[in-house]
Amino acid sequence: MKRIHAVATAAVLFTAATTTAQAGATFDAVKSKGFVQCGVSTGLAGFSSADDKGNWTGLDVDICRAVAAAVFGDAEKVKYTPLTAKERFTALQSGEIDMLSRNTTWTLTRDTSLGLNFAGVNYYDGQGFLVAKNLGVKSAMELDGASFCIQAGTTTELNLADYFRANKLSYTPITFDKSDETVKAFEAGRCDALTSDQSQLYALRIQLKNPESAMVLPEVISKEPLGPVVAQGDDEWFNVVRWSLFAMLNAEELGINSGNVDAMMESKDPNVRRVLGLEGIKGSGLGLDDAWAANIIRGVGNYAEAFERNVGMGSPLKIARGQNALWNKGGLQYAPPIR
Repeated sequence: MKRIHAVATAAVLFTAATTTAQAGATFDAVKSKGFVQCGVSTGLAGFSSADDKGNWTGLDVDICRAVAAAVFGDAEKVKYTPLTAKERFTALQSGEIDMLSRNTTWTLTRDTSLGLNFAGVNYYDGQGFLVAKNLGVKSAMELDGASFCIQAGTTTELNLADYFRANKLSYTPITFDKSDETVKAFEAGRCDALTSDQSQLYALRIQLKNPESAMVLPEVISKEPLGPVVAQGDDEWFNVVRWSLFAMLNAEELGINSGNVDAMMESKDPNVRRVLGLEGIKGSGLGLDDAWAANIIRGVGNYAEAFERNVGMGSPLKIARGQNALWNKGGLQYAPPIR
């Protein structure tokens, strides 16, 4: 019995030692090289797109910047890797990128079979349809026999197939690797309709030579919770990415923003003080500096600031908060407390 116990104990210690040695590999690599390698789209207005000088902006880009601010105290310590929908998961699994923030839907298959961890939801979305106004349709139910421009390697293909099969309608799919190829084909009349997440439809619509020539139909046919993703196997890194997003949401709820973050250091509210690293667990639970969340707010802003400047009513996309409002304002956005 003693011998069996000794063998069992040794096995446990070996497993623990192996786990400890492997834990934090991505996080350690990020800190060692001094920047976050973030996978983004090849160009989607409002979410991740680059200007003529190579400067990236967007709601997804701001998640990458938030993580950099948390780790390094500098939101600009990010390098971006543009990826198609087909390439994105391979790049993450192979270690080419440290995290993926690219309008990516959280699903069971991706969480399990692909070995990914979704760190949260930074945009609640749903699949819709973009059609030319001169087509004369007001509902997706009028699209029987229509042809659809679709981006390959997305959940869009399966959702469309399910919806048309359930409603006993026929259609012809025409797939493309990149979103800009999809919208060009739609504008050229190669398909009757373009289908994707509604947020993407609004982004693609403003790329048309005449945006007023097209309209988004009212139907939403799926749930598309979009969020940042990391590869499984490094819980420390997963926690950093997850809580960077949660810090932005908690900051909005508590009224902390990039303009008042320094003044809020004088707050007596214990919830505010915990977010700003003045009391409580501070940064120790994440292996970060105590000012990690304050650095995010100072360098990137809270969630409302990021939403408004990138996709909100003050942006070219003019998307209302809707279901992306905070939980206490009728929306779905909800972050666990920092305590």
